[in-house]
Amino acid sequence: MLSSSPFLALSLAIVLEVFATSWLPKTNQFTSLPATLCVLLGYGLAFYLLSVAVQSLSLGVAYAIWCGAGIVLVASIGWLVYGQKLDVYALVGIGFILLGTVIINVFSSSVSH
Repeated sequence: MLSSSPFLALSLAIVLEVFATSWLPKTNQFTSLPATLCVLLGYGLAFYLLSVAVQSLSLGVAYAIWCGAGIVLVASIGWLVYGQKLDVYALVGIGFILLGTVIINVFSSSVSH
């Protein structure tokens, strides 16, 4: 199923990567076993699903989408969950990343629509 839907595989990979990254502060430098397991399992599954997605999608485009979406989502989780502050420059930069990801998905001929 996932191999026939590379965007589903990529979307799940992004969600799992964001999940794993959001657990990193809780690992206490990998001394907390439950948090460390969440990170390792999340990254392992995320990279597996990314490898499925790049069988059909361009590596560069898939990675650009992965990075763009991951940056926006992790920054949002940092703000909402961890109370991290985002100044206007951070928000503008994140906005450009989001805009770039949208441009790639909507307009690029490198992505099969």
